[in-house]
Amino acid sequence: VDSSESELGILDLIQVLVETLDRCFENVCELDLIFHMDKVHYILQEIVMGGMVVETNQTEILTHIEAQQQIEKKEAGMGGAPARALSAAKSMAPNVNLPKLADLQNISLPSFKKL
Repeated sequence: VDSSESELGILDLIQVLVETLDRCFENVCELDLIFHMDKVHYILQEIVMGGMVVETNQTEILTHIEAQQQIEKKEAGMGGAPARALSAAKSMAPNVNLPKLADLQNISLPSFKKL
């Protein structure tokens, strides 16, 4: 904190950050900060951007965090992406003979001699 910043503003910023972390992690502790560093950074980026406080409304911050979590859940379901890509390719070109997904799983790679 330097002379150009309000100490009361900084205390409010710290309080908003701690309360937001507490609501996101349900009783936040040091281990939450260590093991979920990416989420902590995202929360901090929602509050501070470019050295300026941009948001102190907890409801608004939590809304953005929940939206981010929903996106992450959708991306986590990308395990079925090969099957969806294959079905999309089949629907785009129904006359093309594409291999079945089960056949693709049994592909063996050539072995190379060790030097």
